[in-house]
Amino acid sequence: MSTGEPSRRALLGGAALGLAATAAPGLAQGAGPGAAPAPLRDPRSKYTAGPFPEQRQPWPGLQSKMSPRPDCGETSYKGSGKLLGRKALITGGDSGIGRAAAIAYAREGADVAINYHPDEEPDAREVVALIREAGRKAVAIPMDIRGLDNCRRIIARAVEGLGGLDILVNNAAYQQSKADISDISDEQMVRTFETNIFATFRLSKSAIPHLKPGAVIINTGSVNSYDPGEELLDYASTKGAILIFTKGLAKQLAKKGIRVNMVAPGPFWTPLQVAGGQLPGKLGEFGKDTPLGRAGQPAELAAHYVLLASDDSSFTTGGVVGANGGKGNP
Repeated sequence: MSTGEPSRRALLGGAALGLAATAAPGLAQGAGPGAAPAPLRDPRSKYTAGPFPEQRQPWPGLQSKMSPRPDCGETSYKGSGKLLGRKALITGGDSGIGRAAAIAYAREGADVAINYHPDEEPDAREVVALIREAGRKAVAIPMDIRGLDNCRRIIARAVEGLGGLDILVNNAAYQQSKADISDISDEQMVRTFETNIFATFRLSKSAIPHLKPGAVIINTGSVNSYDPGEELLDYASTKGAILIFTKGLAKQLAKKGIRVNMVAPGPFWTPLQVAGGQLPGKLGEFGKDTPLGRAGQPAELAAHYVLLASDDSSFTTGGVVGANGGKGNP
């Protein structure tokens, strides 16, 4: 029976909503009934269709030196509190796809640790600043992910810096295009496997003891997991392995209430492409073979990483979300 005063439940509910709305400046307010409708955007022309100018950088490459710079959602991504209070570690979080995920996670309310190669420090500083501008804790972990000891250290530093771990995004990768198998050195093959699949295995294994029911692991696969590019033989092999690893680990961790999924990007404009990821003279054609006629920008993947990390996808594990410009496959 009403007394004219708000109930305790209503007061607590209102307080929770208020905290969610004010916890971080990157969180967007809900649109009111009088808000203007969002205009339709043609996906063919939403971002540049290129051609991208020919350019080369020594590996690992810096986003800040690319022309044009990739769009990782720095000015466009608006959060809505989907990951409020979560603690996330993203490898390769300084640039490209990992940077887009880091920005989105922070603006959705998560504290974020980014791991990156020490040579990528200039890009990493920008991401740390963006995470802090969203009102969240940022932890920088410059370290090569090759080697078991390094993987264990990365997880330990993330757990210590964040005060726990709820989300692991295995994203960092090594990619070098070679036209023929005879051009792939043994050193390149070993480095590609150590970076792309061995580290994914080792980081996941090290993180699992810290993950509670409801936690998630998200791996970055590729369109190459399904349709290998002939010039990416070693890289595509690791991406195929990541697909199977994701599906198998998801079955194991379902018993612990931990979800494991994969994002499978098609051609995306990231430092991988200018640091050996494309054959010489081919950057001008990058992304042109997709039905949409262009390469993707990392900002177009951010929502996939948010969805898979959030409770909205609580029944999705062992799955794959793709973004490939219309080439088919997940």
